[in-house]
Amino acid sequence: MKFVNVGFSNAVLDERIVAVISPDSAPAKRIISDAKESGKIIDCTSGRKTKSVIITDSDHVILSALSNDTLLTRLNGNDESEVQL
Repeated sequence: MKFVNVGFSNAVLDERIVAVISPDSAPAKRIISDAKESGKIIDCTSGRKTKSVIITDSDHVILSALSNDTLLTRLNGNDESEVQL
């Protein structure tokens, strides 16, 4: 079991992540809006600008202040910000 730090001491189980997308496109904005309406949004930005959106297999949407590149590096295991259990 490997957790990935998504910023500000928040971690997500890497096996549950389906996609990491940019929040700027219209479809991403629609996904965020739908998740807010259904109560499946998790904001891990601590008030900062959202730089990436993480989609999970349970249809939860996680907002992160880290860039897509940073998250993908952490997901690929090339970064020491992983939390091992």
